Amino acid sequence: MDSLGSTTFRREEIERGFEPDSCFYIRHAARVRGKKRIDLTIDPPPDLVIEVDITSPSLDKFPIFAQVGVPEVWRFDGNKLTILGLAEGAYRERDTSIAFPAVTAADITDFIKDSETMSRPEWVRKLRAWAKEHK
Repeated sequence: MDSLGSTTFRREEIERGFEPDSCFYIRHAARVRGKKRIDLTIDPPPDLVIEVDITSPSLDKFPIFAQVGVPEVWRFDGNKLTILGLAEGAYRERDTSIAFPAVTAADITDFIKDSETMSRPEWVRKLRAWAKEHK
């Protein structure tokens, strides 16, 4: 898995681009690892985009994500996380992640809420125990 953070992606032929809050290559990590520039005309889009919509909404980016073929978007609105999967050109809410099938939106929402009240070491221990249990 490779994190590309908030990299700017462009597709010249559609005259559009996007800059997610964060993105990851998981299934396609080997295809882009070490590249200084991602060219979406030949390289795959990120496998997972994460958008945090606390101060401004990202919904206007979703058609661009779909047009370039981002298969999964996680959107956090400040209260809960929603997992969205690309199907027939549009995003549909899912219970589980495509990239991480053992992960549910409820799990992630709970971990986000826990991070607000638990100490960092305590939270990391809880997350590691959960991950070990859900391999």
